[in-house]
Amino acid sequence: MSHRGSLTAVITTVLGATLGGLLIWRVYRTRRKRLPSIQKVADPVEAPRPVDKEFTAVECQYSPRLHLEKEFKAVECQTTQLTPPVQIPSSEQLLGVKPVMVSSEEEWQQLWPLMQKELSVFPVLGLDCEWVKAKGVSVKGQSSSVSLLQMASYSGLCVLVRLLPFRSGQQPFPLSFIEVLRDPHILKVGVGCYEDGKRLTRDYGLSLTCTVDLRYLALRQRQAMVNNGLSLKSLAADLLNVSLDKSLELRCSDWEADRLTLEQMTYAARDAQVSIALFLHLLGLGSEAGPASSSGSSYSELAARCQGLVDVPFRGRGDGEDRAADGERRRRTRKPPTYESPESGDQQVPDPRKNNKRKPLGVGYSARKSPLYDNCFLHAPDGQPLCTCDKKKAKWYLDKGIGVLQSEDPFVVQLLFEPSGRPDSKQDYYLTAKENLCVVCGKADSYIRKNIVPHEYRRHFPTEMKDHNSHDILLLCTSCHAASNVHDSFLKQQLAEEFAAPQGCEEGVRLLEDSDRRRVRSAARALLTAGDGLPEQRREELQDVIKSFLNMNEELTDEALQQAASLETRIFNEAYVPHGLKVVRAHAELGLRGLMDLERRWRQHFLTSMQPRHLPPLWSVDHNHSKFLRKYGEDLPIKLN
Repeated sequence: MSHRGSLTAVITTVLGATLGGLLIWRVYRTRRKRLPSIQKVADPVEAPRPVDKEFTAVECQYSPRLHLEKEFKAVECQTTQLTPPVQIPSSEQLLGVKPVMVSSEEEWQQLWPLMQKELSVFPVLGLDCEWVKAKGVSVKGQSSSVSLLQMASYSGLCVLVRLLPFRSGQQPFPLSFIEVLRDPHILKVGVGCYEDGKRLTRDYGLSLTCTVDLRYLALRQRQAMVNNGLSLKSLAADLLNVSLDKSLELRCSDWEADRLTLEQMTYAARDAQVSIALFLHLLGLGSEAGPASSSGSSYSELAARCQGLVDVPFRGRGDGEDRAADGERRRRTRKPPTYESPESGDQQVPDPRKNNKRKPLGVGYSARKSPLYDNCFLHAPDGQPLCTCDKKKAKWYLDKGIGVLQSEDPFVVQLLFEPSGRPDSKQDYYLTAKENLCVVCGKADSYIRKNIVPHEYRRHFPTEMKDHNSHDILLLCTSCHAASNVHDSFLKQQLAEEFAAPQGCEEGVRLLEDSDRRRVRSAARALLTAGDGLPEQRREELQDVIKSFLNMNEELTDEALQQAASLETRIFNEAYVPHGLKVVRAHAELGLRGLMDLERRWRQHFLTSMQPRHLPPLWSVDHNHSKFLRKYGEDLPIKLN
């Protein structure tokens, strides 16, 4: 073949390969454009047509059951075709998704697989509650039960759970519904969501954990645009440029009606959808210019960015359980306030940064003035490392002449006597150097000691388990310490319920008010105050009460009256058993292992609730347990303090 023929063949081959590649790429691009997006699958309902003001139950729902099943199959099929990155919708798209109404266990079970897939991408739910707020619904000062629970995922999918069908055990809550609310690895975000959780617990026994109040998150992110307060409406307007309808007519509408109107459903869904949109915005995970790409986020990544804010009630002025009906009555009887109490984020709340009277989280805690760990070392006479200690203790051995200085840096003192015990191995917790920083967030300039097993329990432990307990004393910064105390209160309440060890009720108080003594004191004070102004018969009755108590037959003297008037009316409750002692006693009935279970429970609780990232090496929930069993045996007689 000639040189010209070879060149022609090469050029023809290259051109053919290029044209073929372009053809394949065009076919691939055309097929991708035909695939629906996640947003379209999540919102398959056509654009709304003019409708009547009232809707039937079927019309109010997201779609009939058959249509729901088809949608779920379509979504499931679509999910298998999509590959990361995930498209995060803009706020406008997110708010455009129509809600799904759930009124039974069956309807929840149909929806749960889709919700589960959404949570696997972003384990976070926007959450809000509605209840009847109309005048006259309160009973003895208690507002009505929660009627509607709204939950929205990152794509805007919003589930409206009607709670009336589940009230008073009419039908059981689905197990997956109960678990998603109490799942410690799914964040629930909103304005006032911690307080909403308290309501759900009070009304239905549901446990809501892992809540994050968006007001704290907005303050932490130092958003310059938060100018109009920290209500949900204000945050939506300032940060998302979204206007929420918070008219009194909607807020106080009948949330337990047989048929919710479209306006009610839209209002309820928007609160949850705006909450999730605000969360994504505050963490920089969304883009208002258009959908943003993300590979999703794990719980640990999201929780790390909300460090110290999980399950912490918002301590803004005016927070509490007061709601619309009582609020309207109070506003009519006093001067108009400059703020309104928050109602699940509905009402205006001032920016706490501008309120000098508000104490930020952790303020009031006295931080340490000096490091806790000096990391000095004590060595046995043969040079074996025994433990670390502070410099004051190390110098004590030198001052007493029972130790010699081996090194200045690190500071090492060798003992001149045989110690009572030696470490079991070189891998011992007390041989490790420890950093002076918060074990949760790593803050190193302000910290305070934290008793992992609270003192009210540890103080009653037997001496054998209290000799060396510095393992359970860790450093936390003031804000993490305050958050940890909130978590501790939940476990204390669980222990109180499990072991009938109440905190603060009649059985759990040390002093009781003696009604007889109080009656005598009141009689004496009446005689001293009114004197001859009392009717003769009444004066004699009061005198007889005092004489009977004092075992007197003669006339009452001024000294006796003064004594009765200053009578102490509180008496010691002989049935009183402190909460901590009662819990420890119950565990001690199972012997040494029972007490170790209590110790282990508190340690695991700290790990689960606070997610510490800077724990000292070798810190363990089972610390010293095997050593106790070897040294004392399971049958150790337990003597509680």
